[in-house]
Amino acid sequence: MKYVIVGTSHAGYEVIQTILKEDKNAEIEVFESGDKPSFLSCGIQSYLEDVSPSLDSLHYANEQSYKDQGVNIHVNSTVTDLDTDNRTVTVEKDGNSSEVSYDKLFLSPGGKAVAPPFDGIDKYNNVLFMRGREWADQIKKRMPNAKKAVVVGGGYIGIEAAEAFAKAGIETKVIDVAERILNTYLDSEFTDILEQNSKEHNLEFIGGESVKALEGDNEGNVNKVVTDKNEYEADTVLIAVGVAPATEWLDGKIKLGNKGIIEINHKQETSAKDVYAGGDATLVPFAPIEEDRYIALATNSRRQGVTAAKNMLGHDVEMPRVSGTSGLQLFDYKFGQTGVHGTEKDSYDGNLGEKYVKELIRPKFMQDETDIHMKVIFDEDSHRILGAQLMSKEDVTEAINTISIAISAGYTLEQLAVQDFFFQPDYDRPWNYLNVLAQQALNDTFGSDQMLF
Repeated sequence: MKYVIVGTSHAGYEVIQTILKEDKNAEIEVFESGDKPSFLSCGIQSYLEDVSPSLDSLHYANEQSYKDQGVNIHVNSTVTDLDTDNRTVTVEKDGNSSEVSYDKLFLSPGGKAVAPPFDGIDKYNNVLFMRGREWADQIKKRMPNAKKAVVVGGGYIGIEAAEAFAKAGIETKVIDVAERILNTYLDSEFTDILEQNSKEHNLEFIGGESVKALEGDNEGNVNKVVTDKNEYEADTVLIAVGVAPATEWLDGKIKLGNKGIIEINHKQETSAKDVYAGGDATLVPFAPIEEDRYIALATNSRRQGVTAAKNMLGHDVEMPRVSGTSGLQLFDYKFGQTGVHGTEKDSYDGNLGEKYVKELIRPKFMQDETDIHMKVIFDEDSHRILGAQLMSKEDVTEAINTISIAISAGYTLEQLAVQDFFFQPDYDRPWNYLNVLAQQALNDTFGSDQMLF
């Protein structure tokens, strides 16, 4: 069987590894448009902050490791066309074009950095994008000479870059059209705290403003960001307003949905026979609500890769429903989120409830005042848990994984309220903070350190 894989990031990588485990006679042809395969974009911040020693350390596979496994890896090779009738792809390399046949094809074209339509974005020096290995290298080289930076975009990617700039002593501002930082991940109870804490660390968030233009000096260097409300000095501008599916070349070849997203079923099958897809150009099945959503996370791509490979190998497997669980740190706070958010009340088909709670992590006798901010989202009628957010200066972020499991299992608030968690005063209280969160949401009256049935 001849397998062709387009793209070597998380989804493509997982397809390759799964096929290698099960089909010892597989002929695997892999095409990567970059000069090195399997770049881990999630590690860019660690590189900017000198935690990771080099860009090469952010690859979880390389040409030699693939060759050692018997994989035919082709770098600097861009797949530009697909002929589903003749089961071939067209590959461009070094100005030459060739056709490659397949028995099974996996597409992971990924996303490309969105370039906002404001003036000056292509005109001045030191205007950078937070996307991929090449841009990461340029950002790193720019940092020692930057004095005033503006990051356009207040999502995960934007704040990772902004934090790295601020930690390097660079005066940094984040500008976003949204009113709040990380507004698609966290509700206001959390973002209000993060914005204030960020300001204490030389990072200012400016929300509710739309960038209209960049301006520069006579030497062609950017020196100003102009919004619909203000102007800001900047010698470095970093664009991080999200990604768009890199699927233009597939238009008319397979079915594409809104914004060029590849239409797939839960087996990762596209509209064409023996053609599968995954990664940032596709949707994933959502666990809290039975719908498909665009949630571009490495964890989702890995699951998609295994699902696609299993089906390519002849199994009958569906992609598990996911809650879009993620976690991050911004200066002093670590946070995690999963599932539905409180901002979805108007679009939810039902009555969406929410409860925010701030509690001490440990008993008072431990003389530790560290607290945790928590929020649970639930269906008011069934009490089924649909989402949650957690944040603390202490790293309790992994507790969000427990809520993710609760969502997948269909847990109600009543079940979480009495769930069995261990108690040890170095770690928590007799009622774990997750118990307390559910109890408070149910308006229990028995307190957090005892329970009356």
